Amino acid sequence: MAAFVKRGIEQECGCVVDAAYDGEAGLLYARTYEYDTIILDLMLPRKDGLEVLRELRAHDIHSPVLLLTARDSVESKVQGLEIGADDYLTKPFDLRELVARIRALLRRRREEPPVILTADDLVLDPSARVVKRGKRELKLTAREFSLLEYLMRRKNRVMTRAQIIEYVWPGGFDGSSNIVDVYINYLRAKIDQGNARKLIQTVWGVGYVLRDGEGE
Repeated sequence: MAAFVKRGIEQECGCVVDAAYDGEAGLLYARTYEYDTIILDLMLPRKDGLEVLRELRAHDIHSPVLLLTARDSVESKVQGLEIGADDYLTKPFDLRELVARIRALLRRRREEPPVILTADDLVLDPSARVVKRGKRELKLTAREFSLLEYLMRRKNRVMTRAQIIEYVWPGGFDGSSNIVDVYINYLRAKIDQGNARKLIQTVWGVGYVLRDGEGE
């Protein structure tokens, strides 16, 4: 079915389509490349579709997701939509309907305004890759930018060093490395310079959190 769907979408939409034949491979693709739309079958080997969807959203992968579900799996449909799916299609389906739903998701995404992240007077524009604290524009390295974006997307949530390493340095460092602490210090020097409110805070024994102002 995957080969049929891939060939049909390429012919009807003129899109480039990657096909993954199990959940772990699909998750790896989605974390490696940015996709305009993800078609996700719930019945996958190695890692089922709902688990893949949970991990996609947990890693801040916001590509629209269209679920392919069995006709009688109402529970799975509801669960998938609550986790973060954008649409679903029941199997068996007509290829024309699948293509129409894909085009609708693509239109919706193009019409969405770009997301601007804010915390107190700190502003990060992911698409323009611009960061400002008040009126002052900050010059960040690519790694510093990734770390700050990760923290801002999880504003007011305490993130462990292991979680930060997994996202910002995937496969690059083990949990004993102090690389997170080093880059947090780099960010603090740039973000908090000349500001009374310290946005990035240490939670001793756990990790770091970016708040909308100085915490208690």
